[in-house]
Amino acid sequence: QRLTQNLGYIGAGTVEYLFNAAENKFYFLELNPRLQVEHPVTEELTNVNLPATQLQVLMGIPLSNIPQIRNFYGKAPEDTTSPIDFMQDAYVYPKKHVIAARITAENPDDGFKPTSGKIERIK
Repeated sequence: QRLTQNLGYIGAGTVEYLFNAAENKFYFLELNPRLQVEHPVTEELTNVNLPATQLQVLMGIPLSNIPQIRNFYGKAPEDTTSPIDFMQDAYVYPKKHVIAARITAENPDDGFKPTSGKIERIK
């Protein structure tokens, strides 16, 4: 939220960044007004349905009133009277790891253009 406030961005979107554990620093990569292809990883970690959440935000429902967001911040999902201070309140830290893998088919004999077909070997 700090990033979007500094930019004056209002709306649904996703932020991509890298984290350097040795320096304990985050490095901003990009802000998109859409979901990333990897959004199921975030959904699995947070138990938040991101497409549904984005639609609810676009319908004008305050983020702090969305049950899955409230749960993520350790608040009772049905209690929409206690606010969430997104600038101060900590979320419930995930207790698992998630890895996603994507297989793409490219033809190395044709400039690595996308192609289709069977997987013949994996190195």
